[in-house]
Amino acid sequence: MAEFDTQGDEGVTRDAADPAAGGEGGWRIREVAVRDLTFTVAERGVPGGRPVLLLHGFPQTHRAYDAVAARLAASRAPLRLIAPDQRGYSPGARPADPSAYALPALAADIAGLLDACGIEHVDVVGHDWGAMVGWYLAARYPERVRTLTAVSVPHPAAFAEALAQSPRQRKMSEYVQLFRDPEKAVGVLLEDGARRLRALYHPLPDSVIEPHLSVLGEPDALRAALNWYRAAKFGEGTSVPAIEAPVVFVWSTGDIAISRDAAERCVAYAAGPYRFVELEGVSHWIPDEAADALVDVLPFPTSADHEPGRAAS
Repeated sequence: MAEFDTQGDEGVTRDAADPAAGGEGGWRIREVAVRDLTFTVAERGVPGGRPVLLLHGFPQTHRAYDAVAARLAASRAPLRLIAPDQRGYSPGARPADPSAYALPALAADIAGLLDACGIEHVDVVGHDWGAMVGWYLAARYPERVRTLTAVSVPHPAAFAEALAQSPRQRKMSEYVQLFRDPEKAVGVLLEDGARRLRALYHPLPDSVIEPHLSVLGEPDALRAALNWYRAAKFGEGTSVPAIEAPVVFVWSTGDIAISRDAAERCVAYAAGPYRFVELEGVSHWIPDEAADALVDVLPFPTSADHEPGRAAS
């Protein structure tokens, strides 16, 4: 694996030979300072390559992209894959105030991370909450986002509309009420050997789940991650403008958190090129369960002879 390109970076790179560097899943790990926070950032691929930002959701870490990154890193396209553990997930980025986990702050983290890494433009791939951050980043920092691939979670305005107008989406989102009470949720999710937390990952195997549990099985980390829900103001999503950058939105019929109604509203908030990809019979965990299908529809070159988004919907 090539060494990191640290030119212009404010963070500290840890060599993979150092046990503290981790490196599980083929990643190289470093800590990057962004204002008063420090983020754990994983990278793979070519240091000087086209930067691709991979944003995880709840309850996962950068390891959510193991399968996607393995395929991209093995391609002939020179890509620099960057996957941060976001606010609340990185040990050095856990503010005590729940309001510090609102969407504007989460997107500002990513913009600051790009600055720290010397990156001007980036292709963004976000899943679950990572998709929500990606949408907001593309709306509020349009000059930074070359393309957006949003996985599972639609544009904030589309989601807000579905919550307000779709009984099915409201039913599917009832779990959020528990997550908005982190103290109660931590107890419920971690009791009995984290049985309920483990159940959230169904149908993923234990080998995929354990890297996430090694972080979120710790009460302080889980509490911080749940603050995303506590700080969320889903009804205000209607104030987020349409996205000018090319967008691919990937949704799966087996998703138990996002309804078809919410997914199909997304097109109204894409002002530029837009593609909706529906994966039949796949669960919410698309990057883990359908990595090949996801890579095939990415709107940027993933190999020397790859036509972006070539695969059929």
